[in-house]
Amino acid sequence: MKELRLPIRRSARYYVLGEQREDIRALWIVLHGYGQLAGSFLEAFRTLDNGRNLIVAPEALSRFYLDGFSGNVGAAWMTKEDRLAEIEDQRNYLDALYRICLHKLPTDVVINVLGFSQGTSTAARWVAATEYAVDNLVLWAGDFPPDVESNPKLKRMNLYYVYGNRDPFLSDDNIQRIGDMSRRNAFHVNTLTFEGKHQIHSETLLQLDRVLAKSQVV
Repeated sequence: MKELRLPIRRSARYYVLGEQREDIRALWIVLHGYGQLAGSFLEAFRTLDNGRNLIVAPEALSRFYLDGFSGNVGAAWMTKEDRLAEIEDQRNYLDALYRICLHKLPTDVVINVLGFSQGTSTAARWVAATEYAVDNLVLWAGDFPPDVESNPKLKRMNLYYVYGNRDPFLSDDNIQRIGDMSRRNAFHVNTLTFEGKHQIHSETLLQLDRVLAKSQVV
């Protein structure tokens, strides 16, 4: 038996809060977690829709029924099956989205990439692989993929790790690995915690927005 490859074109959907204008100060590309859909995920970011931010949520290319063979549908970025091809498809997808998002935005717009839960691995891998500039990478309630932790690009951007102190999906080992990774590779990870579970926490999101805006002031 021989495995062959056939490159194809397909459509992908994404959702947007805000308008593409020349006075936008920050572009947020936010990647949902396992079993979520981008439209409902983006609702958690309405607090950032203040006229200065453009928030874009791409949806993962693989969809499935969450329970059996009908009912609610979710999406996933990847599984262990055909992993390298999935990662390459994601890079091409997010690169194309990046180019579209920059249309009409100012040349000095700040680029923030946020991954939530399963989306943290996709966000980190894409940021490490893309040729496009990213100012801030935010990993929210997820792991950092070990296959890109030594990438030198990570030393040239601001890294943030955000999680709730009652998140049932994160163990002390998960959190410890982030610290160990940063020490091994000599870069700094800024940590934000909040009182809560596995969620996008609105007050912490606003706090992060203020921190990132302030970090760009020269």
